[in-house]
Amino acid sequence: MKKDEQVFGIHAVRQVFETDITRILEVWILDNSKIMDLLQEAKQHGIVIHKVAKKTLDKLTNHGRHQNVVIRCKPLPIKNKATLEELIATLTVPPFLLVLDEVQDPHNLGACLRTAEASGVHAVIVPENNACKLTSIVRMVATGAAENVPLIQVTNLARTLSWLKEQGIWLIGTDEDGQSTVFDAKLTGPLALVLGSEGNGMRHLTKEICDTTVRIPMFGKVKSLNISVATGVCLYEAVRQRMID
Repeated sequence: MKKDEQVFGIHAVRQVFETDITRILEVWILDNSKIMDLLQEAKQHGIVIHKVAKKTLDKLTNHGRHQNVVIRCKPLPIKNKATLEELIATLTVPPFLLVLDEVQDPHNLGACLRTAEASGVHAVIVPENNACKLTSIVRMVATGAAENVPLIQVTNLARTLSWLKEQGIWLIGTDEDGQSTVFDAKLTGPLALVLGSEGNGMRHLTKEICDTTVRIPMFGKVKSLNISVATGVCLYEAVRQRMID
């Protein structure tokens, strides 16, 4: 059975309150905190409230950026390929997906989720193994986006990408030796943008399955961008094109 989830950081906590307050089991909040609206909502729903010192919050979060509030929640079911299939079947607009191939750092995953949610991505797809999961740090960095954009964990990423192609979704991978720049590529219609891990980029098989690859032009001495920055560049170029289209 999946363990209860811990969420901290004011924006991430507020998003849980707004999306499904019934998930919340307990609240730990700094004594004399000014977050009165959350306290009032928690009381109205009979949620246990602990007013504690900052050192207690530091200990609960292993000195994470808790911003004086931590909650314990019922776990959400893990979203898998069946969730993705259902999502694709119910969309009434062209699918817009983000695929992250073995991203390891929770701060990077959280930042990618935040940008994905802001840019209207329908789902973020990651491999089940050798990739960061939806941790409390990911949720904190995502500032609430993790509650709104599905993070799909699949057992076989290559097979899932092949299935997406069968659904008519164009797969565009990012690579420093890409066939064109991201600004020259067509990013409208059913689309999945595929980005690789922090150190090694896309795996060879992932790259082979993509319909084409694109690169982000680099004009300085630095050869690559942080994965979350690269994600932002690619997603918002797609947003720009889709708005015009």
